[in-house]
Amino acid sequence: MFNITEMKPCIQKIISFGPDIGLILGSGLGAYGEKLENAEYIEYKNIPGFPVSHVEGHKNRFIIGTLYGKKVIAMQGRFHYYEGIEPHLLALPVRIMKMAGVRTVILTNAAGGLNPDFVPGDLMVITDHINLSGINPLIGGNEDAFGPRFPDMTKAYHPEYCEKIIKEAEEMGIRLRQGIYVMNTGPSYETPAEIRMMRLLGGDAVGMSTVPEVVAARHCGIHVIGISCITNMAPGILDQPLCHDEVIETAEKVKHKFECILDRIIGNIL
Repeated sequence: MFNITEMKPCIQKIISFGPDIGLILGSGLGAYGEKLENAEYIEYKNIPGFPVSHVEGHKNRFIIGTLYGKKVIAMQGRFHYYEGIEPHLLALPVRIMKMAGVRTVILTNAAGGLNPDFVPGDLMVITDHINLSGINPLIGGNEDAFGPRFPDMTKAYHPEYCEKIIKEAEEMGIRLRQGIYVMNTGPSYETPAEIRMMRLLGGDAVGMSTVPEVVAARHCGIHVIGISCITNMAPGILDQPLCHDEVIETAEKVKHKFECILDRIIGNIL
């Protein structure tokens, strides 16, 4: 088991800063981190033993700074299980945030639309998830300092925050979807048959991340908000091939709408 205390000398700056809000920015969504004021950057590669992502759209660094008078730590890019990262290491960023004092984490991702009512460019508040990846970052010896052996996931995504976010979006005239996020391991996209199965299970969007971080956050008592950017429709929904370039392109197109939602969450709700 990786010993997080070995990283303390390199993350002391984060701990000393004492952020209240954590922000994990997914594929194509990392630019929001540049809004932090009085920003300081901590490169993942400079933290001993900390994983680094090699996926386009991930800058591989923490940013600490302030936004709307709140102390924020933003993770510009995440690493993924499909990159060969061991499941328990996927919990590291959230646990660092917990050590620093974060009380709420906002998790964002790029996802494929399962719900036929969705269109590319929609944003979706995650109300629950289905883990089809077969992995869990808590497998192995329990880290008692962070949380219990069997954490409750009944309200994994803070329901009151979800309601408030939807109201804020309505006031801004932004159509904000809500639904269930499904996680697969990737890196291959799903087959049409798999997509039909996920729709039968009640999924609204599918991706290759987020769930391990949600599990880690709830394990250590951090509240969770999840936002998916629907960058494409899943295989079989539309008769067209998928590629990662489409993910980045669509995320860029909805950048303003995405930033408006995050501004309201950080400025008005948290």
